[in-house]
Amino acid sequence: MTEGTTSAAAEGADTLTRLEQEGEIAADYLEGLLDIADLDGDIDMDVEADRASVSIISDTGSRDLQKLVGRDGEVLEALQELTRLAVHRETGDRSRLMLDIAGYRAQKRSELSELGAKAAAEAKSSGEAVKLDPMTPFERKVVHDAVKAAGLRSESEGEEPQRFVVVLPA
Repeated sequence: MTEGTTSAAAEGADTLTRLEQEGEIAADYLEGLLDIADLDGDIDMDVEADRASVSIISDTGSRDLQKLVGRDGEVLEALQELTRLAVHRETGDRSRLMLDIAGYRAQKRSELSELGAKAAAEAKSSGEAVKLDPMTPFERKVVHDAVKAAGLRSESEGEEPQRFVVVLPA
């Protein structure tokens, strides 16, 4: 191994350790929240795409966790921000942690990937830009990734909360 390869490997290990620590802090915070709310749920931690990922799942298939998702994921988004703040308070670093509850975000990711692929196909066939409805940053990121995978470019336009994706033809 060269010196550059060794330091890159060490840096990667440091990043993984830091992300695992973020996940642990988030899990502790969320366990406390579940206790206060008297809700049952198991916490699963992972590291995906250079960010900590924490999921709250239920073995019982209970609808109780849906309360933590809210309408259109609004409560989930708020809990994710609170969890990121809890991590920031402990580490002093800004967190990009992703939170999923009862598989909501995973299901949403699948739907948005399909939407991005359809918009890319429409832009390819029509030769015109395709504008999508306003989305959250998470939703736009998933659509951008799907459009890129389809071989096209996309960009976000507008101001929050009305920011939306435009799929550009080749």
